[in-house]
Amino acid sequence: MKITICGSIAFYKEMEEVKEQLEKLGHEVKLPPSQFEDGDGNTISASQYYAIRKTSSDNEGWVWDRKEMAMKKHFDKVAWSDAILVLNYAKNNIQGYVGGNTLMEAGLALFLDKKIYLLNSIPEISYKEEILGLKPVVINGDLTKII
Repeated sequence: MKITICGSIAFYKEMEEVKEQLEKLGHEVKLPPSQFEDGDGNTISASQYYAIRKTSSDNEGWVWDRKEMAMKKHFDKVAWSDAILVLNYAKNNIQGYVGGNTLMEAGLALFLDKKIYLLNSIPEISYKEEILGLKPVVINGDLTKII
């Protein structure tokens, strides 16, 4: 199966680990970008970009240009896939966190009739109803449930 992993870029290390596990199970897997070009043309890691983005102003043009580019590229990966796997770990004191960007990716997957898997339980969050409406399959950490 072709799978695109979705989730907060704060979970990038976990994304790489899950990708490796899924590939051992025979799946083809795509991730969000691992590197970005900063405002000076230097290559920085996704983690570095995430840290910069979290402290950037609304006027920091290159930061939001890269965000737009990353979103569009990841939407292409969702379209390519048979399914998405949302890595929803604890973040911001929310168990099973699903952020805005991930929710948009899952919405695209729904629209394109892709299977939607959640690694962990659906979070208690203000947009829980929207997540329930996606009808995701919660696999409770068991990657072998992706079929």
